[in-house]
Amino acid sequence: MRSVRTPEFQGMVFHEIAAKSALNRVPGESAMPFRWTVNPYRGCSHACVYCFARRSHTYLDLDAGRDFDSQVIVKVNVAEVLARELAAPRWRREHVAMGTNTDPYQRAEGRYQLMPGVISALAGSGTPFSILTKGTLLARDLPLLVDAAQDVPVGLGVSIALVDREAQASLEPGTPSPQARLELVRKAREAGLPCGVFVAPVLPWLTDSVDVLDDLLRSIAEAGATGVTVLPLHLRPGTREWFMAWLEREHPKLVPGYRRLYARGSYADPRYRKWLSERVRPLVRRHGLEPRATARKGSPLRGIPGDEEGDWPDGALPGADDLPSTPCAPPGGSEQLTLL
Repeated sequence: MRSVRTPEFQGMVFHEIAAKSALNRVPGESAMPFRWTVNPYRGCSHACVYCFARRSHTYLDLDAGRDFDSQVIVKVNVAEVLARELAAPRWRREHVAMGTNTDPYQRAEGRYQLMPGVISALAGSGTPFSILTKGTLLARDLPLLVDAAQDVPVGLGVSIALVDREAQASLEPGTPSPQARLELVRKAREAGLPCGVFVAPVLPWLTDSVDVLDDLLRSIAEAGATGVTVLPLHLRPGTREWFMAWLEREHPKLVPGYRRLYARGSYADPRYRKWLSERVRPLVRRHGLEPRATARKGSPLRGIPGDEEGDWPDGALPGADDLPSTPCAPPGGSEQLTLL
């Protein structure tokens, strides 16, 4: 429809589009514990150098680096289209996930205010949903989410990878401060909503020390989180190149180690993943953040966006009992987008 530049969003371009569909069907081979997503935005001003979704921007003939951070697609009619799709007779009120590709509460949401309409459409149709975010703007919608939770199961997840402000400014310069995100967790819990925390990604040799992890988990527990998941860095194509360029600038001595650790592909070497899990387990226990039920392969808690081997923290999903057991037909026909 049009491209917008405004002084309050210096360096950003918002490309406003009229979406033909809002519900995206997750590919059948995916390990995600949901089949449907809604992404009001494509691209993300959080500018996290490690973001697993960067490559998705190349599908739009934009690059996975600077364009992903500054060229944001805005589906200005997403709430209206979603409401229409949810009213289709074939819709079976399956779990719909948000924040699985780019953050629905990134800075653009302050301008466009798309999420209240999305939440109302989902709750009004009886559809359970989850939100994963780093955006403290979610606090604006807590009253709406409390009302929605009276009608449908709601899951909330907040991503907090570190508490050091200097590291944050380098790794995720467009995000709210870690302290502000911890306060968001506290507000969600005080409102009576569940809220799990994703400590993701853990960066080898940068944020994986016992002291760093212990301090972060203590802060998360004090904020009242219902659960926590700790996941190592995942480097998909597109993200890998952008992150490694950052590493060469900021920590050149670590480059050879990262090349060895990720020599086999996107996932860290299995030995590192096992080592990190063993390091984290007693810390999680110490702070009372152990999961209520241990997730196993094939369980409805398995499969994190960006890391299909990861488990969701308690509170971040609307509940295993609400997850579908059989696939359903796309409510809008066969032309559904398969991108998370």
